[in-house]
Amino acid sequence: MHADPEPTYSRPVETKVKAMTLTAYLSGVAGMAVLQAVSADPSMISFLPDWVEAILLPLVPTALAAVAGWQARHTPRPDLPDSQR
Repeated sequence: MHADPEPTYSRPVETKVKAMTLTAYLSGVAGMAVLQAVSADPSMISFLPDWVEAILLPLVPTALAAVAGWQARHTPRPDLPDSQR
């Protein structure tokens, strides 16, 4: 027959996920502020080739989020078996 469905209960959001999300958001906002400043004075990044700018600008929030996730502690999950913790 059919197996019983898994019970529905609220699982905590891991600290790593919270840290990465917040860092990605804040660095994205900061990046937009920098881009607005640069649009007023393009000489600030004119030394970079256009293709480098296109690759580098999205990498900054990504790298900061990765570092934040790496630094944050794991959220304990006592509801999982020992083999999955």
